[in-house]
Amino acid sequence: MREYLLTLCVTAAVTYLLVGPVRKFAIAAGAVPPVRARDVHREPTPRLGGIAMFGGLCAGLLVASQLTNIGDVFTQSDEPRALLAGAGIIWLLGVLDDKWGVDALVKLGGQMIAAGVMVWQGLTILWLPIPTVGMVAITPLQGTLLTVALVVVTINAVNFVDGLDGLAAGMVCLAAMAFFMYAYRIWYSYGISAAAPATLFAAVLMGVCIGFLPHNMHPARIFMGDSGSMLIGLVLAAGAVSITGQVDPDALKLFDGSEKAAVQATVPVYIPLLLPLTILAVPLADLILAIVRRTWNGQSPFAADRGHLHHRLLEIGHSHSRAVLIMYFWSALIAFGAVAFSVRQSASMVIVLTIMLLSAAGLVVLLLPRFNPRVPMWAQRVVPPRYRLHPAPPAAQGAASRPAGTGTDPAERPAGPETTARAAGLNGSTAVGERHRFTVRRKIDTPS
Repeated sequence: MREYLLTLCVTAAVTYLLVGPVRKFAIAAGAVPPVRARDVHREPTPRLGGIAMFGGLCAGLLVASQLTNIGDVFTQSDEPRALLAGAGIIWLLGVLDDKWGVDALVKLGGQMIAAGVMVWQGLTILWLPIPTVGMVAITPLQGTLLTVALVVVTINAVNFVDGLDGLAAGMVCLAAMAFFMYAYRIWYSYGISAAAPATLFAAVLMGVCIGFLPHNMHPARIFMGDSGSMLIGLVLAAGAVSITGQVDPDALKLFDGSEKAAVQATVPVYIPLLLPLTILAVPLADLILAIVRRTWNGQSPFAADRGHLHHRLLEIGHSHSRAVLIMYFWSALIAFGAVAFSVRQSASMVIVLTIMLLSAAGLVVLLLPRFNPRVPMWAQRVVPPRYRLHPAPPAAQGAASRPAGTGTDPAERPAGPETTARAAGLNGSTAVGERHRFTVRRKIDTPS
């Protein structure tokens, strides 16, 4: 666990430190698109945050390759190299899209090429564990098609949900945490080394998201762009493919009694079609609704609009931060609930009651008047200025303690006709005319 924590911290630190130089580069390169009608931010914000995320990913994998225990993953498996190759292709495609724009079909083709490269290097689904049946072997062609489909769907699900500051990075981070818990249990509880690459991928993905989030929370200083959203979607899909198609249920039956029992015990996050539904339930629901909505309206499924779930939360009155928190809450509840159910099926009623209790607590927290992300005083120096507590100046504190309109500062005095005219931007002659009309009106209103 210490090596995983070290890898996570190095990945997060490198990503965090690279965001500043990448932001300056994005501004200099002109990767600051104008605000569009469907955007929720008000000021032009640079993209290309995926460059920093890709740098953190490479740094994390490099450090992990030099460690004692995790380093065996690089010598015993080709999956880390397959991930790096696919991530490089999808990252380069995203950079081109963030700077110049890429057609939707070209982008889809690039996603399929990146997934195909990972399959060619060994990161593919070899068999499917099916409940009540056991392990079902599939042909290489079926494994390739299923792997490419899973990678493409996950990439686009993450890309579609990237519509609010900090939303995609936070949701993927929560999914990676839940996935790490499951993969770590498979490796160290059952002693199955085939789960080691997926555990490493989840730890690195957590570090990338944690390092980028401080710069991407509302109001965001930089966006990850497609270079970041497609990258983290591919890493999450690579972990799912690794642990789903590489871990043999025959090894689990030694601990669960039989192959069927082993498969049944890991149903919630073991079948490829159920894993993204539990780990990325909210983004996938948004993806399906978007495709149905755009097709129904006669538009392309890749056409952008303001009908996503996070847009609807803003339209019904939620603030930006609260909408993000709601999406976080439901994603975490579904992902961690599925992982808990896969660990202890015998205590299913306890898990259901716990989920209900957490749901009630989450609703109470989300109904608070407002939410302002701030950090404790001891961490003020290491976070961006917008997360620091700014004490009011002494003059403002003194003015706050006096009744309005009683101070000696001219700015605190009641606004007269001259002040009103001057505040309205009137010139000298207009102000004189306003004073004259005010005087005449006062004389007329005065009783004789």
